[in-house]
Amino acid sequence: MQTTLNPPVSQINFPPFSLSRLLKTVFNPVNNERVCILIDLPDPAQVKKFAFLDNPEFTIQKNAYHYFYRGLKEGVMAELGLTGGEMFAYKVTGGSNLDLPDEAWTTEGKQISLSRDIYPEYKIILCISTYSATAPLTAFAKQYGFRGATLHGLNEIILNSGLAVDYDEVSRQAEKLRLGMTRADWAEIDFLVDGQKYTLHLDLGKQEAQKSHGLCRGGPDVANLPAGEIYFVPTGAEGEFPMRYEDGTLGLMTVSGGRIVHTSLISGNDSTIIAHQKKLVSDPVTGELGELGFGTQELPVSGRDIQDEKILGTIHVATGRSDHLGGHLTPDKFTDAKNATHDDILFSPSKTPEITVTQARMLRNGEIKVLIEDFGPIHMRELLDAS
Repeated sequence: MQTTLNPPVSQINFPPFSLSRLLKTVFNPVNNERVCILIDLPDPAQVKKFAFLDNPEFTIQKNAYHYFYRGLKEGVMAELGLTGGEMFAYKVTGGSNLDLPDEAWTTEGKQISLSRDIYPEYKIILCISTYSATAPLTAFAKQYGFRGATLHGLNEIILNSGLAVDYDEVSRQAEKLRLGMTRADWAEIDFLVDGQKYTLHLDLGKQEAQKSHGLCRGGPDVANLPAGEIYFVPTGAEGEFPMRYEDGTLGLMTVSGGRIVHTSLISGNDSTIIAHQKKLVSDPVTGELGELGFGTQELPVSGRDIQDEKILGTIHVATGRSDHLGGHLTPDKFTDAKNATHDDILFSPSKTPEITVTQARMLRNGEIKVLIEDFGPIHMRELLDAS
């Protein structure tokens, strides 16, 4: 039986969204740092004179314009001592964390190069896009020395909750969980689908747990916003777990040697399973489990994984590219560059109503701790409530 994540988010009072507060908290910018905004469009030339604003489909890009571009121009840059504030567009990549094209367009209609005209010239880059660009931008940040934030899938719920919170507090809470979960031997997740139980075992190798906490105040780095998760890059994995595809099909993933090696149909469209199986055979690293993540925040469901995977009580695993998390799987190791994605598989009452995480547990310091039970935080809540 699935439970409601506690406490009810209706009882949480979020402050109004403030771009000034968000940028000051996340980046603590210094005087005269140049800032810009990147968006993605099917035809990036439509950024000229903001023509994309006339298309009702581009809600993410419109939010980028109304809340970020105009916010910067209408006082936030002056308040924080920032310069620049330009908006640029690149072509939609078509997948999560695929490498970005180098070509981009200005609002004057000029074609430019991201690597020549943007990355070396701006100190803070805000990427508000359809698909996550965290992996490629993290690599470019380290190469060119900028800081940034990725905010893919931006909608009104995220603006008024996940981006309105105090990220100093998010960081403090995440650190409590990180310290209580770090250097674990392994984690196991039990799933229940139609009365059938499946278990996925993930080796963690006593690695230091990492946190996505929203603060990007030091050297070159990229924050993924909304933030709020503890994550690991598994050193191995075995077992089975169910997965819900975008069309509602449920498949059973068989994992061996740290990778999904086979998928079979539980319910839905057999063609969906066949297509995934062909991809696993032709490009085996697409099935590699490159992340295990746990949400740390009490937030409303937004309908976007970028926020919903940060909700306390949810859990996600990810396949594919892992270099931005400290893993070894880089785009060059894929047979087809179009497959070099990092795809989160989120388990939550809202995203996977047919699948229950009956228990997620961890072996650490010789003790097995139940982290989550029926989507309710158990040991994680104990860690947060500890002084």
